[in-house]
Amino acid sequence: MDFYRAAMYFLKKTTDHAEWNPTMKPGLTAKLFIAILASCAVVLLVNGVLGRISFERGFLGYLNDQGVERMHTVVPRLEAAYAAHGNWDFMHKNMQGWFDFMRPAPGEWHESGSPPVSDQTGAVPRFALLDQHYHLVIGNPDAGRNSILLPVVVNGNTVGWMAMLPFQQAIAAGDVRFFNAQLQLWWQIGVFSVIVAALLAGWLARTLLRRLYGLTNATHQLATGNYTSRVVDKSRDEIGALARDFNQLAQALEHTERSRRNFMADISHELRTPLAVMRAEVEAMQDGIRPMDHSTLQSVAAQINQLGKLVDDLHDLSLTDVGALTYRREQLDIGVLLESTLQPFHGRFAQAGLQLTWQLDFSDRHIYGDERRLQQLFGNLLENALRYTDAGGRVEVRGWQEKGRLLVTLDDSTPGVDPDKLPRLFERFYRAESSRNRNSGGSGLGLAICRNIVEAHDGRIEARASALGGLHVTLSLPEAA
Repeated sequence: MDFYRAAMYFLKKTTDHAEWNPTMKPGLTAKLFIAILASCAVVLLVNGVLGRISFERGFLGYLNDQGVERMHTVVPRLEAAYAAHGNWDFMHKNMQGWFDFMRPAPGEWHESGSPPVSDQTGAVPRFALLDQHYHLVIGNPDAGRNSILLPVVVNGNTVGWMAMLPFQQAIAAGDVRFFNAQLQLWWQIGVFSVIVAALLAGWLARTLLRRLYGLTNATHQLATGNYTSRVVDKSRDEIGALARDFNQLAQALEHTERSRRNFMADISHELRTPLAVMRAEVEAMQDGIRPMDHSTLQSVAAQINQLGKLVDDLHDLSLTDVGALTYRREQLDIGVLLESTLQPFHGRFAQAGLQLTWQLDFSDRHIYGDERRLQQLFGNLLENALRYTDAGGRVEVRGWQEKGRLLVTLDDSTPGVDPDKLPRLFERFYRAESSRNRNSGGSGLGLAICRNIVEAHDGRIEARASALGGLHVTLSLPEAA
């Protein structure tokens, strides 16, 4: 618990993010710090344990193997001596004879003239000779049944054992001050390494989480409605990518909020205009300025119809925006559908002094869609052309199939649309003309509804300048399989 409190205090000093509360649960900073520190401590512990195992099984094993090789050179001499004497009595307390057996033969010396490695590492003092019952004859008194043994065989009978005390037991049996000193040094190195790991973990946690705190603060500002909040992080790592995504989100929310405010302003304007006209007409009739006759009521009815059309368009637009508009899809002949939509408009275009022509090169081509909504789509486009085309002009509709898609184009004559305004034609309440009170102007929602209906049918709609001087609208819808 003391170590945990010390770690928490260190994190408070390095992050400077929140007031220290000893009862609070550890946050992300503390968790990251403890995780890195614990990982380093575990690595050090595993490294120490494996290092010790490697030392005992590697280096000490190497020394024992050198001793075993030395034993193999001594055993033949012992077998010959036993065969000559018939027992081990000649070896009892005969240290000089024992060392004579242990002395390397001339052929066993290295080319450099140095003795074997086993002799240089102290293997000879760990040797002993045991009889066939594992009783000590001569040599290291600690050697016994549990030592490293090689049999001494004479005439097929085991008459004794060449024994070697393992290096590990020799250390345990002797002075262990060196081992204890090494163990203490290892612990000191481990503690120092943990302290260094703690400092590095604290620095890493502070560096990484300082950037996350910037994202957190920006998120709080965004939640309070400050959509201008941005995060400055130009790095190319994951946090940098998160910062860029956050900035894109904030930009989208800022655009949405701006659109919402413009939408509310447009709605209030569109509703206020017919209401103001109706109020003026009614007040004039109440004051006796205008008689309540057919022409006066017709003016009021026209404003009511305009208001009703606006409310219906708003309702349709809201439904298409959220995808709640009901679509009853079925296979439809696109040529028949267009013909049935164009025919009723022919007389209206003629009354307005406009020429409506069409050429549909569809031969039994079908689309999978909603008949009523597609009629609404084509009707809105024709209504738009009817309102905004000058008298004496013409409107041309063409249709054909191309690469699995059904294309429909609508061209009208002057007036045209400025190129910079073309991308905004399908926005709600947007009109290309400057005056919002133009008599021929609609609510500004028809093209926005068209775009939503087209997208609901997996199609595309775009507008550009027409060769006739007006607007060229292209529809692309997928053909039914």
